[in-house]
Amino acid sequence: MNALETVTAALALLENVTPLNGDCGRFCGGACCLPDEDGQGGMLLFPGEEALYREMPKGFSLTRDDSVVPNGLLLTCLGTCARATRPLSCRLFPLLPVPGGTVMDRRGWAVCPLMEHGKRGLRKEFVDAVNAAGDLLYACPEHAAFLRALHAYNERLTAL
Repeated sequence: MNALETVTAALALLENVTPLNGDCGRFCGGACCLPDEDGQGGMLLFPGEEALYREMPKGFSLTRDDSVVPNGLLLTCLGTCARATRPLSCRLFPLLPVPGGTVMDRRGWAVCPLMEHGKRGLRKEFVDAVNAAGDLLYACPEHAAFLRALHAYNERLTAL
């Protein structure tokens, strides 16, 4: 599968599964969905995923972000959107796939109250779906490289 086919398959695995039985955004006021006071925030698109946003859904903006990967693209929304329009990074959050499993995404500490409970605080179905999506992503060289860059970025965050 190419990068777009891989990201589309991963999105499908996460279409109907969420971290909690209810809306986890109720705990934090949708903090991971909103830009901060400086207009910063959003979710990085995976390789090939930008093709899904050629016609930008209402309420989204796309900006270049080189903080993790060169020519990275950051999708920001106004705080509410249909699940079908959410990018893969949003659907994985607050987890980050690693080869053979998942870890909590350290970037979540700034916005996600679920972080303190770790994976045991998340629905098993969600963790399993992210594991399956991660297996798909790591089988694609572009996505494996992107995930390695995300992990390196997370490591730099912890070193600060």
